[in-house]
Amino acid sequence: MFDSLSAKLDAVFKKLSRHGILRPEDVKTGLREIRIALLEADVHYKVVKEFIQNVESRAVGEAVLKSLTPAQQIVKIVRDEMLAVLGKPAPVDTSASPAIIMLVGLQGSGKTTAAAKIAKKFKKEGLKPFLIAADLQRPAAIDQLEHLAHEIGVGIYADKESKDVGKVARQGVEAGKRSFAKVIILDTAGRLQIDGALMDELDILQKSIRPQETLLVVDAMAGQDAVNVASGFQEKIGIDGVIFTKVDSDARGGALLSLRMVTGKPVKFIGVGEKSDDLETFQPERMVSRILGMGDVLTLIEKAEEQWTEDEARDMEAKFLKAQFTLEDFMKQIKMIKKMGSLSTLLKMIPGMPRDLDVDEKQLVRVESIIQSMTPRERQYPGIIKASRKKRIARGSGRSVAEVNQLLRQYEMSKKMMKKLGKGGQNAGIPGLFQ
Repeated sequence: MFDSLSAKLDAVFKKLSRHGILRPEDVKTGLREIRIALLEADVHYKVVKEFIQNVESRAVGEAVLKSLTPAQQIVKIVRDEMLAVLGKPAPVDTSASPAIIMLVGLQGSGKTTAAAKIAKKFKKEGLKPFLIAADLQRPAAIDQLEHLAHEIGVGIYADKESKDVGKVARQGVEAGKRSFAKVIILDTAGRLQIDGALMDELDILQKSIRPQETLLVVDAMAGQDAVNVASGFQEKIGIDGVIFTKVDSDARGGALLSLRMVTGKPVKFIGVGEKSDDLETFQPERMVSRILGMGDVLTLIEKAEEQWTEDEARDMEAKFLKAQFTLEDFMKQIKMIKKMGSLSTLLKMIPGMPRDLDVDEKQLVRVESIIQSMTPRERQYPGIIKASRKKRIARGSGRSVAEVNQLLRQYEMSKKMMKKLGKGGQNAGIPGLFQ
């Protein structure tokens, strides 16, 4: 989402780093370019004004201008101020038993999907979740939530006949308590815009169930409208935090940077994809690191840990260092990587990776299809794959013999390099399967 802003900030920092000693005018020129980059990223103009003033007051000083690394000092100041804008992490309050979370928002913001994602996240954390389908305006929303609840394996209360939203909410909470749920998540109706009918309904719900937290779901694609919507909901009913959906889109991202300062309310979660696992607890420090091109290794590690057990990781490490890994192992890795998210997103979490990295996501699918077209014995002993077998594998995978040959060559090169690495070779590299 922040690719454009990240690239522009990177260009400013590189320009500043070319100066051995920074003059006040150099800093002011850089700050002017940062201001433009933030405004073009759709950051609220009041936020940009205060942000630039704070950075300038710290950057134009003796300690920075005469520093051995003045450009790096300015990067640090920008980072600190961005963290100040985003605030500290604000976890959802689950201290009550059960904790009731009410999701609100406009129609099409992604409330129903967000409800299921939150439920799955809490389930993985060991907190038994329960869903209530309280969007009585849109029958399809009830069907959708029931389907998602069944898919992720959590309880749900729904009443397709009732038109009394307060009654549905109360009965849903009682059903959740009977199932010993730790967290009860309420999906509510939306409108195309903030209006009296919507607010009256949400007011009824709040009085009926008295939620610990009311979270607003907003679409990152809405730009500054997301900030306006958040301000409207805060004024009318009061909210405790925000869930940003579609953060993986090509939205400019300014609303996310603006919201805390404009509304005073924190971002609690961000949706980073369409799958039920694609929801992250918002960590301001990690987001700022991504924006400034510093990577996000902690999130990458957490994603990997979700897919690999400690024993699996240790076993795979031993195979690689002894050059005993097979194409079967490669296929397992591909499947794990696909579950973790898009390859381009994962690579951007690695510090130092180019921002404009062009990754062909379909290459993973092509490699997987070639390996799947092999017999178990061929995957275990690729050396037996000769001309006739290559033709059969190519036909079965819908790829060319040349692509099969390329995969086998890269596999052999990887084994050789891993063998050197296992023997302590310091300059051994690992050629990629997806070059």
